[in-house]
Amino acid sequence: MAEKVPMTALSPTMEEGTITGWSAKEGDVISAGDVLCEVETDKASMEYEATQEGTLLKIIVGEGGNARVGQTIAILGEKGEDTSALEKEIAEEGSGGGSDEADAEAEASAEEKPEKQSAPEKPAEQPAAEQKTPEKPAPGTSSVAARSSGDSGIKASPLAVKLAAERNINLALVTGSGPNGRIVKRDIENFRGVPGGKAAVTSAAASGGAVPAGADQEIPVAGKRAVIAKRLSESKFTAPHYYLKTSVEMKSVVAARKMLNESLSDKVSLNAFFIKLVAEALKKHPNVNASWQGDKITQYGSIDIGIAVDLGNGLITPVVRNCGNRGIVDIDADLQELIGKARDGKLKPEEYTGATFTISNLGSFGVEEFTAIINPPGSAILALGATKQTPVVKPDGSIGVGNIMKMTLSCDHRVIDGAAGGKFLHELQQTMEQPVRVIF
Repeated sequence: MAEKVPMTALSPTMEEGTITGWSAKEGDVISAGDVLCEVETDKASMEYEATQEGTLLKIIVGEGGNARVGQTIAILGEKGEDTSALEKEIAEEGSGGGSDEADAEAEASAEEKPEKQSAPEKPAEQPAAEQKTPEKPAPGTSSVAARSSGDSGIKASPLAVKLAAERNINLALVTGSGPNGRIVKRDIENFRGVPGGKAAVTSAAASGGAVPAGADQEIPVAGKRAVIAKRLSESKFTAPHYYLKTSVEMKSVVAARKMLNESLSDKVSLNAFFIKLVAEALKKHPNVNASWQGDKITQYGSIDIGIAVDLGNGLITPVVRNCGNRGIVDIDADLQELIGKARDGKLKPEEYTGATFTISNLGSFGVEEFTAIINPPGSAILALGATKQTPVVKPDGSIGVGNIMKMTLSCDHRVIDGAAGGKFLHELQQTMEQPVRVIF
């Protein structure tokens, strides 16, 4: 019996995904565990593995199409089985969103059907993407906003809508070349703005070229940016944050790293040192390695430290596990592999979720000091600034020059009291200034 194949949540925060490619084609025999397609989530590109067996009878959401979690993306069943009834049911559920080709075929097929001679008592509600195209604005009066077919009444394929949003192109300015003037992928790719009007961002600008001077840009909030906004807002407005600041002399850490790297072919990063030294401080202050759970506080046995990585279009936090029981070289090897996966969009959910403590380091950007928002489920995040040569007062009262880095610890007051946070930060400062303390 034919069955629907739904889009499943491939990451904890996923609400919808984009199918970047199908590994199987219609007519293929599928076994449980076979890769059906690749899906781009809010965090990474991931393989969708089948949980059902049968023949792939119909692909509902084609390459480049978006699907909400739970929405049907394909139909599996027995070879030769009729799927028309199931396809009708899916269409009624509003589970479209396939490729340009599939959309064009559907429209062409609909065109061949004769129109009814008499209108029904109440006109049937048109799908958003099939509503009548409104009159296009005169050149020079439109905004640069990229509209979706779901709320603009403009006829456009889902892939065209997606590309327009990515390139910040106003669909009202685009002339469609598909059936009945429908805007398709090639129309977005060939769009170069409206002569004499307020400039739209062209394909060249979207791919890194210069945006015309004076042009407004409205960037759709979706994907990673939408998730970052939602999660961090929840953290900031739910967890009562407070902040503790101190400075640390980095001379000993820099010397220790230099000594270690002289004996290695692959140099260990400074972030690996930070992770290890933070883990050692957490071992002595386990109440900071904890999480608020509403009616209880969970104090974690494993020290799993996340480090924020900038992907250009948002942040992701790869997590190095069990840092308290690992050496710096081992931590660095794991960290470099995770960062590589993050930049390639290949991190698995278990590799970027569940950090019990987080580090955000903006020192490489010259930032001297900042505060960071706690990354749940952890209850603290450490913000690290740049190391600067700074005048310092030596123990004998003389003035010297120190290599000073400022640290700011953000804490959730529900879990970590001020004194507890202060003790941890003081321990970390001492450990960084005297790394030999890790063997005490």
